[in-house]
Amino acid sequence: MSEVTSTVVIGAGHAGLAASHFLTERSIDHVVVERGEVANSWRRERWESLRLLTPNWLSRLPGHAYSGADPDGYMSATEVGDFIADFAVGSQAPVRTGVTVTSVRRTEAGYDVATDQGAIRAGSVVLATGACNRPSVPGLAAGLPASVEQVTAFDYRSPDRLAEGGVLVVGASATGVQLASEIRRSGRPVTLSVGEHTRMPRTYQGRDVLWWMEESGIWGQRYDEVDDLVRARRLPSPQLVGTPERATLDLNALTDLGVDLVGRWSALRDGTALFSGGLRNVFALADLKQQRLLDGFDAWAADGATGERPEPTRAPATSRLQLDLTSGEIGTVVWATGYRPDYSWLDVPVVDGKGQLRHDGGVVDSPGLYALGLPVLRRRKSTFIHGIEDDAREVVDHLAGWLGRS
Repeated sequence: MSEVTSTVVIGAGHAGLAASHFLTERSIDHVVVERGEVANSWRRERWESLRLLTPNWLSRLPGHAYSGADPDGYMSATEVGDFIADFAVGSQAPVRTGVTVTSVRRTEAGYDVATDQGAIRAGSVVLATGACNRPSVPGLAAGLPASVEQVTAFDYRSPDRLAEGGVLVVGASATGVQLASEIRRSGRPVTLSVGEHTRMPRTYQGRDVLWWMEESGIWGQRYDEVDDLVRARRLPSPQLVGTPERATLDLNALTDLGVDLVGRWSALRDGTALFSGGLRNVFALADLKQQRLLDGFDAWAADGATGERPEPTRAPATSRLQLDLTSGEIGTVVWATGYRPDYSWLDVPVVDGKGQLRHDGGVVDSPGLYALGLPVLRRRKSTFIHGIEDDAREVVDHLAGWLGRS
């Protein structure tokens, strides 16, 4: 016979555990199932040097905050995993690890959740598997010469594990600039393919830029107040890195390191990568958006002070429009082109043609089905660790009403 519970939470990362916290607070019986271990993605799917983009003082979950000796530092992936695991223990979350969900189907009474450890019947389900389950790689990857190794951000661990030769990093958001910097510092020649990106200084007027994002209220903006929600949910992550010296990592910093900047990879023809022109326009747009962001900080502060503005992005005098991948110059292509969710096991018609979940602030388009941990789910800060508390509380409030527990 199937096990019966009120709610199944799928995923034991920070989002699923926050949901569990509020379900427990409302005395709603539930189980959290996780295919790996608690905080699995932080322990198994991150490169070795990765650190959080957010400072330690901003790391918090319901009733659980950073309490170490380095509030202005940035946790490593291992430390993040430990932080989340400690929260799971402290909240006594009913987590079952090593349980893979194979199917979720709607029934008259709620949902049937099939796993490799047995079936569970529930009145409601919370999808807390996140938006970064699979790397998003463009179709042209299939046409690359066999001599070029291809690595995604999921696969990458360190420069010394890459094939010999130069490296082409594709994508200039947070992941792309961090990997380009690390690989270049190892002594490798690096070319970075740059498309639309979000530029942001690490500090502004002596404070971490994310302090400004938090305190000015930008991060707290609700999803129903955003003008173009579809675009907001697809914005690239800002060019930031967490380092002890709180250094800014932008395209100027990469140019100073000797990274060769090229335009967006637009096509592949006979083993040759073709890049779009117009780098100056791409740079100018990112600079303009950064300027508006900093202007907004100044207006919010209302003290008349204007911080020092970063130097405009320096465009190379000339940039390559093509690169022969059969010449031996490039040994590895690193795809830092983003991620996408995996709902292949979700047998409920709530996924659109682009693979995105249809939902309104985490209330999925199927009664009793909910989501957490997706971009701008209910606020601009939804995908960050500190941003999950408010989202989880509100989603569980709705869930409780659906179950008649409000």
